[in-house]
Amino acid sequence: MAAFEVATSRRVYDGVLSRVRVDALRGADGATFEREIVEHVDAVAVVAVDGDEVVLVRQYRHPVGAELLEIPAGICDVAGEPLEATAARELAEEVGLAAARLTPLTSIHNSAGWTDEHTTLYLGEDLRAVDAPEGYAPEGEEADLAVVRMPLVEAVRAAATGGLTDAKTVVGLLAAGHRLGVR
Repeated sequence: MAAFEVATSRRVYDGVLSRVRVDALRGADGATFEREIVEHVDAVAVVAVDGDEVVLVRQYRHPVGAELLEIPAGICDVAGEPLEATAARELAEEVGLAAARLTPLTSIHNSAGWTDEHTTLYLGEDLRAVDAPEGYAPEGEEADLAVVRMPLVEAVRAAATGGLTDAKTVVGLLAAGHRLGVR
């Protein structure tokens, strides 16, 4: 496979959670073309399994103009915080739970054609109710999310058949289903 050389790169936007740059790439044939890249902070997500149920959130996602059913997740926005600690914090913030066991499932590039965002997925087991971390106050869409429990087998089936469309949720549920022998 031919390597592509970055001929030029320019930053076109600096936001709170992401930046956008436009790279001009030169192919092996010498032709150049541009690609827009969203540089995004990494994230974590947790497939929280409680007995034969999985804990999900229903949250409005403006880019798609709809509420999506998703596994709890969040960005790595605390400097130096280990990924597992971020996953535990996000689980407490979004659904008020702690997992006695957080086991890495897999990691994904969310949409490698346009962003460098990377998400590490965990399986959370042996759940217990906890308070949200001190100082946490949900904002924006998170202030209106709903916690939804559903049978794990039903969620895995929905992930496999198109009933769920959020990428991290589909991958996480299929990986957890594989790990736990749920089809």
